[in-house]
Amino acid sequence: MKVLGLMSGTSADGIDAVLAHFEGPRNHPRWRVLRSSFIPYPEPLRARLVAVGQGEPHTAAVLLDLAEAVTVEQARAARSCDPAGDAKLVGCHGQTIWHRPPRPEGRGASWQLLQGPLLAQLLNTPVVFDLRAHDLALGGHGAPLVPAADAALLPRIGGWRAVLNLGGIANLTLLPPARGPERQAPVTGWDCGPANTLIDLAVAQFSEGRLGYDRDGAWAARGQVQDALITRWLQEDYFHVPPPKSTGRELFGQEDLRRRLQDLATAAGATAAGGSSAELAEQQADALATLTAFSAAVVAQDLERGTRPLELVLAGGGAHNPTLVRELRQRCRGVMVRALSELGVEPSQREALGFALLAWWHHHRHPGSLPAVTGASRSAVLGVLATPTL
Repeated sequence: MKVLGLMSGTSADGIDAVLAHFEGPRNHPRWRVLRSSFIPYPEPLRARLVAVGQGEPHTAAVLLDLAEAVTVEQARAARSCDPAGDAKLVGCHGQTIWHRPPRPEGRGASWQLLQGPLLAQLLNTPVVFDLRAHDLALGGHGAPLVPAADAALLPRIGGWRAVLNLGGIANLTLLPPARGPERQAPVTGWDCGPANTLIDLAVAQFSEGRLGYDRDGAWAARGQVQDALITRWLQEDYFHVPPPKSTGRELFGQEDLRRRLQDLATAAGATAAGGSSAELAEQQADALATLTAFSAAVVAQDLERGTRPLELVLAGGGAHNPTLVRELRQRCRGVMVRALSELGVEPSQREALGFALLAWWHHHRHPGSLPAVTGASRSAVLGVLATPTL
């Protein structure tokens, strides 16, 4: 069956689309990627989505317009990847604008902007959407969801294999060995902390909106890492909460960046905007170097504390940042770091492929969640099906 997966992550930079073919056993299907594409959001829309994701208040009318605009862009991404309309089903994540993990006083919630029936109508294809809601209703975090797809699609090796997605947030999947006493251990996964969110916000601030990200990590590569600050930041509460756990811009967003930049300015003995232009440029490069190293350090700390994998496989946009990859190699000692592309999946395809599989599982009424990852009381068939009106 040909299924189209659509994914836009916390970075809100655009939409990854993957057309894939699945067949065979549900737990470990035979699969191949037929086509893939990336469509950036128009800059005004991206800016509005980032602002909403930072908690900027908007009227219901504005949010309704945003949901419609996101849906139209999802349809555009679908057509760019599958112009002939070969897909029999679409799995669409939508655009997260707020995520609230479960609390002692109640369940969690997660809001992905999308008008599923409209997308089904625009594409004239059934759409599976709202993929986090059932897990949340069962007391889970509704995130991360792609570890189930990792377990189904990626081969196991002689030891533990970790898959690290470097999107806006860094999240890990740990896959048990193919053999030995731990082969029956559950797949685990969680959100480690920031990957690109703080870096991207800092680049936008330093460039006065001209840039959206640090291309090739070149800006960060010019700076000096402030390891003393990273050591202090790693003591913060979130990084010591045991899995299952999930997070997003609501914790690692603009306000968090403001606090960390103030820490950096204080450590440098200057104000965030003080000094000559040369001194300011140096402070900015040091800030980006430190934020990039911090993203690697939160992952390394999690791996030090728990199961030690033989290898760390990188996916997501951050896998294309050589400075971030170098920091991961330096900090994740004793672990081989490699790209997901070496396993036949491009780093940018991983999550869209995962949501295509979740839609295929929905079609077959196969559970798509892992309680060991999300903390839900049981696994569930994920998503809501919207069919076009003919």
